[in-house]
Amino acid sequence: MSGRLKTALKLLVASAALVASTSPFAANSTECTNLKLCYCVNDDFKPVIEEKIKFYRQQIADARAKGKAVAYMSLPLSTLGGGFFDVNTEVAKKTKDRIEARFGVDSVWVLSPGTKESDLSLPSGARGTNDDYMLMWTRILEGVKGLGEDFDFVYFVGPSDFGAFFGFDGVADMKKVDAYFDERIKTDKNLQREVERGRVTKQTFRNYYGLKGSITVSNGAHEEWNIFRTLNERRRADKAYGIGNQIPMLFDGKAVPPATAEIPNTPGISGACKVN
Repeated sequence: MSGRLKTALKLLVASAALVASTSPFAANSTECTNLKLCYCVNDDFKPVIEEKIKFYRQQIADARAKGKAVAYMSLPLSTLGGGFFDVNTEVAKKTKDRIEARFGVDSVWVLSPGTKESDLSLPSGARGTNDDYMLMWTRILEGVKGLGEDFDFVYFVGPSDFGAFFGFDGVADMKKVDAYFDERIKTDKNLQREVERGRVTKQTFRNYYGLKGSITVSNGAHEEWNIFRTLNERRRADKAYGIGNQIPMLFDGKAVPPATAEIPNTPGISGACKVN
């Protein structure tokens, strides 16, 4: 996931709570997908989610019409564990560009969640939750048939992708992160605000980007790993696909070994609404 300050993912990070019971919006209810993943979402947001799903499916169709392979890129976006949303969205942009350049911009199009297009454009006063966004992404990823038929591969962002952003070269890399923080904090009001709130410190920022930056520390990415693992399980059992037509999974720029690709992850976000 800066020009993206108003993205819905930013709003997601700003509010961990569900819409208050006094809200003019509808109550939350459990919505399940083709993959039997359930999320607790606000009923008023469902039409907006459906419109965004149509938008992305059209983007995918446009890329396919140009003969391009379509990829989904999974990465952490939230200001969580020492990371910073704005940096993560910049990493997303550079990584998307690098993947497309690696395979060829005429051959591959990468769908990245770290863009302003992922804004749900919710009604005034509304704030989306993790569940609202994951319902949207799950339905996009699983496709109409529940076989991930819109995607040719998935790219899970790893440490070297973050390292490329900071210019790591294997020599005092964490000092590079320190220097980056020192320079950015001078002018970045959003980073200054996160530091004032105690959500980010120079040390947590350094440790995050020097040691943790990858899908390993993302709830959403854990969910997405499980989605693609399940899609491939379905493909292996489907006569129209079979083992030779699984969705290739790449992590940190390299193919994920078969056994690893078939192992489920710790669930990230999914779950039915809690009954009080």
